[in-house]
Parts: sequence; structure tokens; C-alpha cells
Amino acid sequence: MEIMLHLLIKIEGMNEMSLESVKAHFKQWDREKDIMEFATSSATVAEAAETIGVIPARIAKTLSFRSEDGKAILIVAAGDAKIDNKKFRQTFGFKARMLSPEEVLEQTGHAIGGVCPFGLENQLSTYLDVSMKRFETLFPACGSINSAIELTNDELFQYSFAKEWVDVCKGWEESEEQEGSVLEKAGSN
Repeated sequence: MEIMLHLLIKIEGMNEMSLESVKAHFKQWDREKDIMEFATSSATVAEAAETIGVIPARIAKTLSFRSEDGKAILIVAAGDAKIDNKKFRQTFGFKARMLSPEEVLEQTGHAIGGVCPFGLENQLSTYLDVSMKRFETLFPACGSINSAIELTNDELFQYSFAKEWVDVCKGWEESEEQEGSVLEKAGSN
């Protein structure tokens, strides 16, 4: 029990330091006050969507992969998108291998549930997936399991120092088609 309590205190401390590094990152653009902190968890796409009150697809999730040189690369994608291994390999020239939670923390400075492309521990290559382009704004995490910020795609590109837009995800096109058909049916009533 004591070990578990110590671990929870340690995680909470890392969460706070990570959130502070993200606030410092956004201070460059005078946007640190725009970071939302919640009383409930926003650690998963579903939790974030429920907490913020948006559809899961509008949550910008950050995925961490191991590159050929061992450094992490970050892919930021819409909440309903999944990595397409074939597209990933064609784009980057190596197999998509996700980092372990320990490696994510070591490389980004953020624990799982708060991973974002802001306030990073190390300089990492960040790429934005086209799955996000269908939305005017999205909500990426801000380093903790209970924070987010609303950004446009242009802001997300700028603030994350993204290298480029890539097309490495799947599954979101089907969600878009389903949303469209629901809207069409609603409009015909």
C-alpha cells in the first residue's frame, strides 16, 4: 500500500512538471492561459471527448514511435484514426513500432495520457496526420492526464514545430462517411 501511494505521488509530481513545461512552451505565444485543466480525467480519447464535450474524432492524440536511429517520432492524429502500417512504412521507410510507456516518458517528458507535441524533454520530429484536417479546431493534451487546449490546424502545426502533414492513418474516412450519412438523413427529415 505504501509503495502504491509513493508511486501515485510520483506520477502526480511528473504530471504537474509536464503540465508546467507545456505552459512554458505556450508562453512564447501568450497562449498558456488557454490551457484547460479539468477535475476529471482526459487521459484517453473517450475521456477527453466526454470531459470537453466534443466528438472523439476532435481529440488530437499524440502517438510515439521508434525511428531507425532509436529516437522517437511523434504522430498527431484525429481521435478516431488508427495507424496504417503500410502507409507508415511507405512514408517513413521503417516499420511502425510504438514506444513503451517508460520510453515515451523518457523521450517526451510526458506520461501516457498526457502525451503531446509541446514542452518536450527532447527535440523530436513531429508529424501531423491529414485525418485532422476535416476539423476547424482540435483538442490535444497538454502534458497531464487532465488538460487540453483548443487549436486550429495551423496553430497545431506552428506550436508543435511539425515537420509536415502526412497520411499514415486509416479508419477515420469511414467515420467521416458515417457522420455525413447521419447528417444527410437528419437534413431530409
